[in-house]
Amino acid sequence: MAFSLRFFFLFLAASLFLPPSDSCHPTDKEALLHFKLKITSDPSHLLLSWNSATDCCSSWDGVACDSYGRVTNLTRPGIVSGIDFIADTYMSGSLSPFLGNLSSLQFLDLSNLKDVSGRIPFEFGKLSRLTHLFLDSNKLMGSIPRSFGRLFRLEKLYLGNNQLSGIIPSSIFEHFKCLSELGLSGNRLSGPIPSSIGKLIQLKNLDFHANNFSGSIPRSIGKLTNLRYLDFSENELTGRIPTSIGGLSELVLLYLNQNKISGGIPSSVSGLSSLIFCRLSENQLSGRLPASVGKLAKIQRLILENNKLSGKLPSSIGRLTTLTDLFFANNRFTGKIPKTFGNLENLQTLDLSRNSLSGGIPHQLSKLQRLQSLDLSFNPLGLRSIPNWFVKMKLFRLLLAKTGIEGAFPKWLSSSSISVLDLSANRLTGPLPHWIGNMTNLSFLNLSKNGFHSTIPAEFKNLLLLMDLDLHSNHFTGCLDNIFSKGVQDPLGHFNSIDVSHNHFSGCIDENVGDRVAMSSIKSLVLSDNELEGEIPTSLSELSELHVLDAARNKLSGEIPAELGNATELTTILLSKNKLCGRIPAEVLNLQKLWKFDVSENKLCGEIPPHKTHFPASAFKHNRGLCGAPLPPCKHS
Repeated sequence: MAFSLRFFFLFLAASLFLPPSDSCHPTDKEALLHFKLKITSDPSHLLLSWNSATDCCSSWDGVACDSYGRVTNLTRPGIVSGIDFIADTYMSGSLSPFLGNLSSLQFLDLSNLKDVSGRIPFEFGKLSRLTHLFLDSNKLMGSIPRSFGRLFRLEKLYLGNNQLSGIIPSSIFEHFKCLSELGLSGNRLSGPIPSSIGKLIQLKNLDFHANNFSGSIPRSIGKLTNLRYLDFSENELTGRIPTSIGGLSELVLLYLNQNKISGGIPSSVSGLSSLIFCRLSENQLSGRLPASVGKLAKIQRLILENNKLSGKLPSSIGRLTTLTDLFFANNRFTGKIPKTFGNLENLQTLDLSRNSLSGGIPHQLSKLQRLQSLDLSFNPLGLRSIPNWFVKMKLFRLLLAKTGIEGAFPKWLSSSSISVLDLSANRLTGPLPHWIGNMTNLSFLNLSKNGFHSTIPAEFKNLLLLMDLDLHSNHFTGCLDNIFSKGVQDPLGHFNSIDVSHNHFSGCIDENVGDRVAMSSIKSLVLSDNELEGEIPTSLSELSELHVLDAARNKLSGEIPAELGNATELTTILLSKNKLCGRIPAEVLNLQKLWKFDVSENKLCGEIPPHKTHFPASAFKHNRGLCGAPLPPCKHS
């Protein structure tokens, strides 16, 4: 008996000092199995190991527990990466409210599952130990639960790229004292941004872009002195940029683009001493650009395009020697381009197009040896000629449309490496020179709305990389063969678009145009308002990517080839004011994607084939022999 008692007390003492069991707590196991039950599709078997007969702490993928068998981590994201692989998958179903019973859960990642839908359970507010919550890139809907206000330990919260709606309850932000990252982008959230956001004093990343937020940016935003990334772009925000924003000295990225923000840019922006990326474009900002912008010592990208900013460009911008990209297009800036812009030694892109700048181009810009793209188009610069010092630059893109350039095509271009060249809407005259064939890097050429008068030189065929050509509204003559038969440098150099309208091109269209290598990928072919003759080539049917065919107002004759119905991507066919005869092929009129069709003022006859798309009667008028809907019915003898 004594032995039995002693053994009992030894066993009791030993059991008191045994380490806690690490087997899964039944409450947690039940919660996880209920989550699995709510998943209706799991094609990559992310939950295959979740079996009621095994231990969730030691055997289930994506689950980690503490020494007491309580689940602390649940990670089953749709994108999984390893040392040498990235797996992208999905799950369908909804979130189980039972997950709210995982009382020790600290880390929950169910992001990028893509097809998890329904509401975020209110019960998630019980996860009081949660520090990281990732539910982004799903199809979750409804509002953000008010119960989230209890998640006072949260450090990172990402709910972006879902279908969440409604307003953000201001009370949610009252207790997020530890939150450093908040991502709600790509939803349908609306209403004002709560001023209580100013209480998130630990916040470093704040991303609300691509929602429907309205109202003003709260002044309390200036209290987030640890903020590094702020993105409120693509919303419906109004009002002014608060002056308090100047207090965000740690801010690296500021995106407020695509809103309805008005008023001036506050001079307090000088306080954004860490700012590298700034995008305030597509708003209604007005007034002068403050000289204090010249104190953004670390700025690399400054994008203010598509606003109503006016006045002179501040010379202080010349101090921003870290700038790589400057986009000020489509504003109301006046005066001269500051000479100090020549100090922007790291500048790669300068876009001042669509303003009211005048006074030429300062020669100091020749110092910008890293500049790759220069767009000064649609400014009354009164250039008359492009300065010769441009030859010293290493430009990839040069756009000087409607800047007052006159005379012959500039000779220095023959030795340039320019890929994109737009000199449209100027007063250039004379022939297109033979040496244009030396500009072998050209991929885009726009010389439209000038006064060129010559044939297309044979050397044009050497432009092996050219993909977009616009010569409309000049006085070019001769045939088009040197354009259609140009060479390529696979996979580059296949035309995407050609517009030679409003010229004096003549002769027949090459009957093999559709078989030419350079034409194989063309999407838009505009030949209207010329003097082209002969029949429409049947080989056009080989152009499988052609969307637009415009040969109106020429002297084309013969029938519309039925084979054109094989060009199934066609959306637009314009053949009016020619000398076409015969019937309209049913195969052409019933092209599935065709929505714009005009064969008026030809010599067509017969009944218009039945068709599903509505075309107006004007598209068929002035063809004496043509009848049937939408024209008057045919008279049968």
